[in-house]
Amino acid sequence: MIEQLKQYTLFENSTIEAYTLLENQGYCNENYLIHSEEKKYILRKFIRTDIDRAFEFEVQKRAHEIGISAEPLLLDQENALSISTYVEGKHKDRLGKSDLEQFAEVLKKLHALKIEGASISLERLIETPSEEVQNALRTIHTFESETVLCHNDLNPKNVLFADTIRLIDWEYASANDRYFDLASVAVEFALSAEEEAHFLGSYFRTDSEIKYEKLKAYKVIYKALCMQWFDTLKSEQEDQQTPPPQGD
Repeated sequence: MIEQLKQYTLFENSTIEAYTLLENQGYCNENYLIHSEEKKYILRKFIRTDIDRAFEFEVQKRAHEIGISAEPLLLDQENALSISTYVEGKHKDRLGKSDLEQFAEVLKKLHALKIEGASISLERLIETPSEEVQNALRTIHTFESETVLCHNDLNPKNVLFADTIRLIDWEYASANDRYFDLASVAVEFALSAEEEAHFLGSYFRTDSEIKYEKLKAYKVIYKALCMQWFDTLKSEQEDQQTPPPQGD
């Protein structure tokens, strides 16, 4: 891989000392840490082929400009990889008040970005909606749509906490209702009613703007999508482990 990396202008005046496969891997990419002299980079080899990587790269670029993401440096779609700067930070499963306030500010910045892109269709994504999910879908349609640029995958592995918060893994970013991102934070970080109220109070200017019923409906939808995602992943893994039928 080092010889391949040397072909990029990014490394023409640098010595690549090593690269290592990261211990914690995602489902859409194979991730490596590159050591080049005093700098570190993240190389992502794409696994999924159904993602608009050019759009992902542009979103991450815009997110970096407002200080909420690592800087994307290179996109090579022919060789199915991208390279970004490495950012220090740690993952958290639970959030304190200060974390919630910072997270709300990060999402306000993200949701204020203007970028052209397709809107997500939740009805099409959910394959077999339960009665609870159908009720949730009906509920959100009683509210005015608040379409913004959303990350759409705010699980703890995609959020780095340091002196500031940075978001990583932008492959599912798209136009969506702001409440989808807000609901995902509430679900993924298991916010209590008090923590949820503090988080929303930090995001919105006034309490009168907060739509708790809408949030509740999006939490139901988000949980359903997560269950569907993991069921699909499990099925794919089982198919890969099943040996092909033997002929006579």
